Amino acid sequence: MLTVLIYGAVTSAIFAMLAVGFTLIFGVARILNLAHGTFYAIGAYAAFTLTAVYKMPLLPAAIISVAFVAAFGVVMERVLVRPLRHSALAVLMITLAVSLTMEQVLFLVFGSQSKNVPAFINHPIYIHGVSVDGQRLVALGVGVALIAALWLFIQRTRLGSAILAISQDPEAAQYMGIPSNRIFSIVMGLSAAIAGAAGVIASPFLTVRPTMDLIPMITAFSVVIVGGLGSIPGSILAACLIGYSETIVAFYFNPQWTGAVSLLAVLLTLILRPSGLMGKPISS
Repeated sequence: MLTVLIYGAVTSAIFAMLAVGFTLIFGVARILNLAHGTFYAIGAYAAFTLTAVYKMPLLPAAIISVAFVAAFGVVMERVLVRPLRHSALAVLMITLAVSLTMEQVLFLVFGSQSKNVPAFINHPIYIHGVSVDGQRLVALGVGVALIAALWLFIQRTRLGSAILAISQDPEAAQYMGIPSNRIFSIVMGLSAAIAGAAGVIASPFLTVRPTMDLIPMITAFSVVIVGGLGSIPGSILAACLIGYSETIVAFYFNPQWTGAVSLLAVLLTLILRPSGLMGKPISS
């Protein structure tokens, strides 16, 4: 049972990092970013490049990788998303195009072979007799710290208040002098940075390959649907529910069935509560 609790917490933390960034950009800009999984993949490959090719220590490599992904997100928002933001379908298409293009770029540059990213902690850690991969505990700690820092940033800073204002009433926020375009860029950068950080800390114990963006994208979308579109607390709650459900299925049944957990959760949510666990009721 302790093993399930620990590994479930790790999985939930990674899911939450992916989902919080995804729901943040939706809650503020009202767009569905289908390139969100790409941020995760770029973070992992950037860490691999800096550590394996340039022999950089892991900690500065991780920081630079996250910063690079954040910058990539900002540029993508300003150059590709912003001119098309008036059309939800156009944004879906352009972000999907970015995802597919970057997947091919990673394939051409790095090949199809899986890559290895070094871990912060290479040895197992024993908790009440349970052996846990040290890097997984690092992922848990980083995930909790980043989500807590994001919450404090949004709730306690002036910029965070501006983000909340835009998410609640964009038109009124603009009348108050809040620069919506600047806020959208910042939010996209934050969203990309959190997903990139998830890629950096999860890649040592997960597969790093050009197609690695697909599963995180599906996971983030599933968690956001279950938690409620635009609800960060809902995304965290849904990440815990799905993360622990997948861990239980993997430990007590068959690891190959874990992918069905997210799909089943989405199906039940759409049938029983279409607005999600903590989303606003859908008006008729």
